[in-house]
Formats: sequence, C-alpha cells, structure tokens
Amino acid sequence: MNNTYTSPDVHGYYGDFGGAFIPEMLYQNVEQLQHNYLEIYNDPSFQKEYHALLKDYVGRPTPLFFAERLSKKYNTGIYLKREDLCHTGAHKINNTIGQILLALRLGKTRIIAETGAGQHGVATATVCALKGLECIVYMGEKDIKRQAPNVARMKMLGAKVIPATSGSKTLKDATNEAIRDWINNPVDTHYIIGSVVGPHPYPDMVAKFQSVISKEMRDQLNAVIGNPLPTRVIACVGGGSNAAGAFYHFLDEPSVEIVAVEAAGHGVNSGQSAATTQLGVPGILHGSKSIVMQTIDGQVVEPHSISAGLDYPGIGPIHANLFASKRGKFLSATDEEAMKSAFEVSKLEGIIPALETAHAFAVLNDLKMKPDEVSVICLSGRGDKDLATYMDAMNEQ
Repeated sequence: MNNTYTSPDVHGYYGDFGGAFIPEMLYQNVEQLQHNYLEIYNDPSFQKEYHALLKDYVGRPTPLFFAERLSKKYNTGIYLKREDLCHTGAHKINNTIGQILLALRLGKTRIIAETGAGQHGVATATVCALKGLECIVYMGEKDIKRQAPNVARMKMLGAKVIPATSGSKTLKDATNEAIRDWINNPVDTHYIIGSVVGPHPYPDMVAKFQSVISKEMRDQLNAVIGNPLPTRVIACVGGGSNAAGAFYHFLDEPSVEIVAVEAAGHGVNSGQSAATTQLGVPGILHGSKSIVMQTIDGQVVEPHSISAGLDYPGIGPIHANLFASKRGKFLSATDEEAMKSAFEVSKLEGIIPALETAHAFAVLNDLKMKPDEVSVICLSGRGDKDLATYMDAMNEQ
C-alpha cells in the first residue's frame, strides 16, 4: 500500500503537499489535535459511538443504486452512491458526527464552522443541536443569498450564522473569518472544518471520517457484481471531502481509475473559474501547502462557480498529491454543463442532484466508457438547496 495516497507522513504531508502553516496563536489548538486525534479515532468506544450514530442517526449505509436509464444512455454500467439520502441531505454529516465526538472528548464547549453551499453548516448545526453545544457558522454574504433554505435550516437548529463580507463573500472568506474566530477563542472552541483542507491533521481527519463512503462502496459492489473494485470512481472536487471519501479505499488499487471533476465556471480560461489544478500553482492556503489559484505575487485569485460548494480557489492536499502523481484524472465542467447534467439526471433517474454533484455527471461523455465497465458516481448531495438556481434556468429556457 502506498501510504502517501491515503495517509500523510508525521508532518501531515501527502507527497509534496500538506503540513501545518499556522499563526502562533493557533499552535496550541492544532498541536492538541495532532497529538490526540488518532488515539481518539482508534479508541474502540469512539468507533462504537461513531458507527452507532452513522447507522441510527445518519441512516447509513447509504444505497448503491444502479442507474438503469443513465447506463443505457451512455452504454455502460453506472452506479450512484446515494449520499444525498444521508440525514441533512449530503455527505457532510459523516464528518461532523466524527468531529463533534472528538470535540467532546477534548473538552470543547463551543463549535465554529465555515460553509459554502450550506450543507456543512447544516450538518454542523445538526450535531451541535444533538449534543447541546453552542454553534457559530461563518458563511459568505453571497452564499447566504443563493443558499437561503440552508441558512433557515441552520437558524432553526439553533446556530448563529455570521456573514463574511470581505473579498468575494464566498467560501474562502468564510474560512478566513472562522480562523480569526478560532485565534480569538483558543481554549473552549473546536473548529469543525468541512473539507479536506486546513492545517494537519484536518485533511487526514476529514478523509478518515468520510472514508465510510468508499468502504461501503466496496462491500456493496462485492454483493452486487461479485467484485469490490469498480472500473472507476467519479466525484466532484472543490476542497474535496466527498471525493476523498469516495476515493479513499480505492487509492491503493491501481486498477481503479480515479476521476475528480472541478468547476470550470464560465470556462477554464475565462477568468471566472474554480478549476484549481488547471489554473493553480503550489502555494499556502488556509494552513496547508497545496495547489492554489494565485497571482505571481501570491495573492489569491477569486474563483467562480455556479455551485457554492465548489467556489474555492484551492484543493485539499490529498487531491493535490493525486493530481501531481497522476494517480487521479482531473477534469472540469462549466456552469452550463453542470446545469445541463442536473436536468438530465433529474429526468432520467428521478433524482435532483446538488449543483456540486451535477459537475461529476457532466464528464460522462468525456470518459469513453465501455459496455462492460462499472463506474460509481458519488452523488454527494441533493438539489433542494439549489432549486432557486434551477428555477432561474427553467425560466430562461
């Protein structure tokens, strides 16, 4: 097994990417996590409580669904890993359940989080309500407007939603605000990062909590086709937590093709894109070294995607390593292509996907799939939160 793909080294590096680049004020918090997270994670009582909640509260295992009409259209075998059927409507809850249990074991009483599409914010507010902890969610002002249903859900669950009004007023800026809060409240606060980004140990921690997705995939494929290994696994990537979870247990299986789909926005070279691996260079963002969209003098370039969850100028170090090592195939889909795919999946399979997930479906034409192949797409979230955007598109037709 090649540990650099799934597990970082002691300093938190996957190949050339990772680490912990943090202000001195955060050193104690991050060091506490680094020293304790694996011991807590591997504790049998932690695993027992975590998996009980995944089963009885989240509703796992999520189904692996054979998409018959989609398979027929593309003349291949396509299965959907139904993370949209998790409690709260997306994969994000897998990670927040794990991190809230970790925070309680570390004696933390206050939880902060950042969110883009709002799904991580909802998942964080949900577990804070479940465990009776104070919850503050930072969200870009622009995202608050385009993801209003999720903002309402967070507030109903008892969370305080604070708008980020700097920069592009999206996910990057919400993350900046959350980090500032953590610096100011180092003792009682745990920061639940929602993606495989941030300083070590966050990328590894989040990937481990999300890896339940690919573990179930293997068992389900084995039951259905008599083989735990598909031809390929496809997932959308912003920071990349759903992709990390979907890829995790296949990364050391060279026969399985790994396909990551980024948001091209108005086009990779349009100046309004979030296709990080195509446009980025190695750099430091939000506490780790990864591939970042930035100017020659190191200023972060504002990303753009119609999907709030992919509207991020970086990528998790686990994915940067997959790209640099060529273990993963990185493609991109434009806003228009994602929107078209969302309507196609809705009409062919009766499933309205999140706009983020729609990007993963948008590359099916590019993959030259064969009739006897098996592809699994991580259907990371449901499209309820994006209905206003979908309705706008329908009104324009």
